[in-house]
Amino acid sequence: MQDILEVLKKRRSVRRYKPDPVPETLLEEIVEAGLYAPTGMNRQDTIILKITSPAVVKELGLINGKLMGREGLDGFYGAPAVLCVLSKKDTPTAVFDGCSVLSNMMNEAASLCLGSCWIHRGKEQFETEEGKKILKQAGIDSREYMGVDSLIVGYPDGEIPEAGPRKEGRVFSIR
Repeated sequence: MQDILEVLKKRRSVRRYKPDPVPETLLEEIVEAGLYAPTGMNRQDTIILKITSPAVVKELGLINGKLMGREGLDGFYGAPAVLCVLSKKDTPTAVFDGCSVLSNMMNEAASLCLGSCWIHRGKEQFETEEGKKILKQAGIDSREYMGVDSLIVGYPDGEIPEAGPRKEGRVFSIR
């Protein structure tokens, strides 16, 4: 078993992936970690859309790239899987809960020696007509749920860099 602090220290965002698919069993472990993330008042109003269809991953990645202002760019860096986190629109802690889910999944991916990267523009990508169609295809009502963000997952194509030194002066105390 890996020490959680060691996993946290070694986790880095990965932006180059091998095309190899991630085994379903590993994706399920990552999703399970997300489902155990804390949520406000234990509402558990977040949902996870797991996409492994290469065509749909690519389509959503292109939507994300376009939202970044880079038409034709795959905003998912060629990753073979994406885990999209959505929350109920009327939940007061929707974004915070979604971020907790993403964080748990990102750290679980690292513990499984997989690369991942938290990708922003989740809300905007599912507000597009193409994004709404993807949600509908999955059986998710875009009127009820909003995108928070996405986590791309795959096998890193290259070495994962070491963490840089931590900045000083970020911890304060009252005694």
